[in-house]
Amino acid sequence: MRVWDLPTRLFHWLLALTIVGSVVTGSIGGGAMPWHFRLGLLALALIVFRLVWGLVGGRWSRFASFIYAPGTVLRYLRGEPRPGEHLDVGHNPIGAGSVFAMLAIVAVQVGTGLIADDEIANVGPLNKYVATATGIAATAWHKNYGEAIILALVALHVGAILFYRLRKKVDLIGPMLSGDKALPDGTEVPASRDDGRTRLLALVLALAAGGLAVWVMRQGG
Repeated sequence: MRVWDLPTRLFHWLLALTIVGSVVTGSIGGGAMPWHFRLGLLALALIVFRLVWGLVGGRWSRFASFIYAPGTVLRYLRGEPRPGEHLDVGHNPIGAGSVFAMLAIVAVQVGTGLIADDEIANVGPLNKYVATATGIAATAWHKNYGEAIILALVALHVGAILFYRLRKKVDLIGPMLSGDKALPDGTEVPASRDDGRTRLLALVLALAAGGLAVWVMRQGG
C-alpha cells in the first residue's frame, strides 16, 4: 500500500543529504562556508515545505496521523496497542517523536545560522535585524550545542533503523524509497494519495518555499 507519497520521500532524502553537507562544510570552514550557507537556505526551504505538507500532504505524511497522546505512546512501548490503532503503518509513536525532534532542531539550527556572526568573515543574512550580543550567542549555539544535538539525533535515527532491521526484521528504508509498505492481512487503512495532482501541489509549495529562502538570502545584501 502507498504510505509515503513522493514529495515526502524527496523531502526525507534531501534533508538527510543537506544535514550531511552542512556538517561537512561547516567543519571545513573557509572556502566551504558559501556552500554551508547555501545548504542552510535549502534546509530552510525544506523545513517550510514540510510544515505545510504536514497539513495538506498524503494521509500518512500529515501531522494529524502521528501526533500521539501520552497514553498511546505508553501502550505502544508496552506492546499493547488497541484494535484499529495501526500504529506501525506510518510513523509509530517513537518515530513520530524523532520526526518532530529533528524538525524542531533543524529549524532552530537554521534560525540561529540566519542571525549568526562569527566576528571574522561569516554573517547570516538576517543578522542586521538583531542585537550584536544576540548574533554572537546564536553563533555559539549554532557551532556547538545545535550541531551536537543534530548529530545525536542522526545517530539515534540510524540506530533505530538498524534495531528494527536486525531485531524486529522490519525494513524502514525500503518504504521510504518506494513509497509502498507491506501490511498484515486484514489491515484496512486508507492509502496516501500520491497522484499527479498531489505532486503538482507539492511542486508549487516547494517553489514557494524556495522563493522564501531566496528572499531571506537577499536580506544580507
